[in-house]
Amino acid sequence: MQVRADGAVTSAAASGARTVTVGRGIVTATVSADGSLEPVTSAIANFGTGGTVTAVSVKVGDKVTKGQLLAQVDAAAAQRALDLAKANRTAAQDAVNRATGAGTDAARNELATAQIAVDAAQAGVDGTTLTAPMTGTVTSLNGTVGSSVNTNAASPGFVEIADLTRLQVVAAFAEADATRVKAGQTAAITWSALHGATANGEVLAVDPSATTSNSVVSYGVTTSIGSLPPGARAGQSVTVSVTTGTARNALMVNAAAVAVSGSRYTVGVLGAGGTTETRAVRVGVKGDSAYEITSGLAEGEQVVVPQGGGPP
Repeated sequence: MQVRADGAVTSAAASGARTVTVGRGIVTATVSADGSLEPVTSAIANFGTGGTVTAVSVKVGDKVTKGQLLAQVDAAAAQRALDLAKANRTAAQDAVNRATGAGTDAARNELATAQIAVDAAQAGVDGTTLTAPMTGTVTSLNGTVGSSVNTNAASPGFVEIADLTRLQVVAAFAEADATRVKAGQTAAITWSALHGATANGEVLAVDPSATTSNSVVSYGVTTSIGSLPPGARAGQSVTVSVTTGTARNALMVNAAAVAVSGSRYTVGVLGAGGTTETRAVRVGVKGDSAYEITSGLAEGEQVVVPQGGGPP
């Protein structure tokens, strides 16, 4: 009978059993999930004051710098409110100047209230002008000249901006796989739309809470990208494979030869005359195609691959 040290299947002449040889090598375990490219940083900009849009200075795809003017709404009403608040403040200041005795404190309180009103009215005027909160590219524009905008929490924002030069992968990993994923692990990224495009990355974070969709529980995993291949763009679909364990120079055996029952692992060791001994083993890294054996087997021993045990 011939057996290869790399774990290839041979045949036992006497029994016809398929076998593999316990050898040494690298055992690698990975988990994979589909995801998409998303900007590392993005921002939603909305007016601080509602009204009718009078000017839009950008379009989708434009690159903008922080503080750049994006759009404006009609400021007439806000300006009138500011003018009135300032007039009331002036009157309150005059009252303070005239007040004596016990009336002074009351006049000063009125002045303080008037100043608060001026500050609020000034914010209303400032809110009629929308500027870029960050440097990046305009990715969405939710309004045109003549449209109305509001400032409630449900508003989607008037402009969305993203830094498209820095992308990351966000993927949803199945519940069982996500338990093995940790920040700092390495990842390999492949593109669906870009033939042959690959990149290396690193797990940045695993969402602390799960998402359930159609009774399927998953966890979001964010992965960095070392270097973007040509043609990579935000929104593209990718597959990310995270290396969850690696054992080098490990005593190893083909995973198809290992039987698992709960936390117990056994193998069938081929003995003299073609007899098979069922032996309990301890495993370390459970790789995609091979298991690291930490005790129970010796290098060079031959183990049987059960019928239907999968590819060698």
